[in-house]
Amino acid sequence: MAHCPEALLERAARLGKKVTAIAGADTGPALAAAKEGVDAGLMDPLFIGRTDGILRETQAIGWDVSDFEIIDAGSEEEAAAIAVDVCRNGSASLLMKGLVHSDILLKAVLDRNAGLRTGNRLVHVFVLFPPGGGRPLAISDAAVNVAPDFETRKSATRRTVEMLHRLGVLRPRIAFLSATEIPIASIPSTMEARALRDWARAKLPDAEFSGPLATDLALSPEAARIKNIRDDPVAGHADGIIVPDLLSGNALYKALVYVAGACAGGVVTGASVPILLTSRADPPEARLASLALAVMMAEN
Repeated sequence: MAHCPEALLERAARLGKKVTAIAGADTGPALAAAKEGVDAGLMDPLFIGRTDGILRETQAIGWDVSDFEIIDAGSEEEAAAIAVDVCRNGSASLLMKGLVHSDILLKAVLDRNAGLRTGNRLVHVFVLFPPGGGRPLAISDAAVNVAPDFETRKSATRRTVEMLHRLGVLRPRIAFLSATEIPIASIPSTMEARALRDWARAKLPDAEFSGPLATDLALSPEAARIKNIRDDPVAGHADGIIVPDLLSGNALYKALVYVAGACAGGVVTGASVPILLTSRADPPEARLASLALAVMMAEN
């Protein structure tokens, strides 16, 4: 069964609690995640949504929230706008999605006049933690960018390296994913992966890069040995995978969650605060892992 690693929670808790604006807080899963975050010493929630719904849901789980602020909002759009505003003015350090559709929240985030733009592209990074312990695996981008262009994948690479650094991986090994390790013009993702590898090796000295690599060659030392991939700094030992599109990334991370039992935490980076786009289907362990990662990414 997937579980959120204690070491991750302890590492994040050492950084101190972060005020977290919850857009559409009047929903049980978001409030349960907030309670776990408070109990773990990771956050102080700022509830934004229908006050009666927030109080009803917190009472249902036996949580006294009288010490925390509630801002009433009557619609998804209003909740998203208020949550973004409190992050923009510095009253909150993290933004969490509650009972608000992702497109509505991201529209508020990307508003040119009142949003959380920084000039960087928004990129989502998942980190998957094996059920039996062991090193984590980062995957980007499996949730936000459907068909990322070359510049967006550069941003994904930078954010993945940064995430792994904050997890304590001093020199992360990053694979650029495709279907084969040989650049072939008829498979554009192989050519793009090789170009990204060359760019990353030239521009990012604090990590190792390889590509194109198929999934087996990125993760399996045995596959790398059988295919005689030698003297490659990443093959068989990838700490992070940069995928060519949302479909491949989404399929890869969900396979690791539902087949291998990994716990997946995810954060949207590139805005002025980290954003948690948790799904209603996410288990509590994944929500808690996402919060811990967001706390770590919020540190300057």
